Amino acid sequence: MIVLAVAILFIIFIVLILLRVPIALSLVVSSLATGLYLGLPLETLMQRMVGGLNSFSLLAIPFFILAGEIMNEGGISVRLINLSNVIIGKIRGGLALVNVLTSTFFGGISGSSVADASSIGSVMIPMMKKKGYDTDYSVAVTVSGAGQGVIIPPSHNMIIYAMAAGGGVSIGGLFIGGIIPGVLLGIAVMIAAYIIAVKRNYPKGEPVKREDIPKILRDGLLGLLTPIIIIGGIVTGIFTATESAAVATVYAFIITFFVYRDIPLSHMKVILMKSIKTLSMVLFLIAASSPFGWLLAFLDVPAMITNLLVNISDNKIIVFLLINLILLLLGCIMDMAPLILITTPILLPVVTDFGMDPVQFGVMLILNLAIGLVTPPVGSSLFVGSAIGGIPIEKATKALMPFYAAMIIVLLLVTFIPELVMFLPKITGTL
Repeated sequence: MIVLAVAILFIIFIVLILLRVPIALSLVVSSLATGLYLGLPLETLMQRMVGGLNSFSLLAIPFFILAGEIMNEGGISVRLINLSNVIIGKIRGGLALVNVLTSTFFGGISGSSVADASSIGSVMIPMMKKKGYDTDYSVAVTVSGAGQGVIIPPSHNMIIYAMAAGGGVSIGGLFIGGIIPGVLLGIAVMIAAYIIAVKRNYPKGEPVKREDIPKILRDGLLGLLTPIIIIGGIVTGIFTATESAAVATVYAFIITFFVYRDIPLSHMKVILMKSIKTLSMVLFLIAASSPFGWLLAFLDVPAMITNLLVNISDNKIIVFLLINLILLLLGCIMDMAPLILITTPILLPVVTDFGMDPVQFGVMLILNLAIGLVTPPVGSSLFVGSAIGGIPIEKATKALMPFYAAMIIVLLLVTFIPELVMFLPKITGTL
C-alpha cells in the first residue's frame, strides 16, 4: 500500500509536469490524489497548506523581494558597474571581470540570479559587444556570474530551504554560510573569463577619470550598504533575518528615491506590483509543497531513498556525488524554488545520516540549483542572457562550457570541504 501510494504521488506529479501543468497545481493535485488513496481526511492536507505559510520567518521573503526590486529599478546596477570598473576594469578582459564583480555586489542586493542577468546583462552585454567581445562570450560571462545572486546573502531561496527543512535550520547561519561559496564562485568564473580573454586577446579596460572616482565610490558604496545592514544586523544580534529585511527595505527606499532619484516616487506602484507578482508565486509554491512534503515524511520516503543510496554505496563520497548529480540533472528541467521545496524533505535526512550539517547541505543544494539556472532546457538566467544578446540558446550553452567546469569545481569544494560553509557561521555564532 505504501509503495503504491508513493508511486501515485510521484507519477501523477511527473505526468502533470510533462503536460505543462504549473508546478504548484501539480503538487496540489498529486497530494490530493495520494491522500484520497490513503483515505486521509482532505481537511488534513488543507491544514498543511495553510500551516506551511504560518511562519514568522516567511515575513522576510516579501521584504527581501521588495528591497531587491526597489534597488533594481532605481539604477543600482549602473552604479555597481562603475564601481567594479574602478576596482578591476583596467586589466585585459576588464569588462568581463567587471561584469562578474558587479554580479557579486548585485547578488547581495537582489538575491536573484535572473534579476542579476537581466539588470547587469542589459547594460554589460551591449557594452562588451561594442568593445569587441564576442557575443556568446559576453552572454556566458553574464549568466554564469549571475549565479552568485542566489548564494550571496540575502537570498530568499535560503529562507525557503529553511522552511522546507522544518524550520530548524538557522537562516542567519545559511546567509553567513553562503558568503565564502558565493565569493569563490565569482572568483572561479573570473579566472575562466580571464583565461579566455587573454587567449582571444580581448581589450584592456579604459581608465576612469580621477575626478569621477569619488562620486562613483560614494554611489556604489551607498548601494552596497543594503547587504551590509542585513548581514551586520544578523551577526551582531541587533536584528533577526526578518527584521533586517524590513530595515533593508526602508534603507533601499530612501537611497533609491531620495539619494539616487533616477526614478520618480510614482514608480513605486510598478515596483509593488512586480514584488506582489513574485511573492504570490513563491508563497503559492510554499503552500502547495507543504502537503506534498508532509506526505513524503508520512510515507517514509526519505528512509527509502537513504536505503537505496546505501545499497548503491555506503561511502559518503559516492553518495554525495550521486546527490549532486541528481540535483544537477533536476536543475536542468525544473526551476529553483519548487526543487528546494520538493528535494529538501527527501535528501536532507539522507545527508545528515552521512554527517553533513543542514547548513552546508542548504548551500550545496542552492549552488547546484544555481548551476541549473544557466543550463538548458529551462535555465531562466540562460534564457534572459541569450535574449539580451540575441543569440540562440545552443550557441550560449557552447560558450558556457568552461564556466560550467569552474562552477562544478566550486560545487565539489563546497560539498567536500565543510569549513568553506561552516567557518563563518561558527565564528559569528549564527548557527
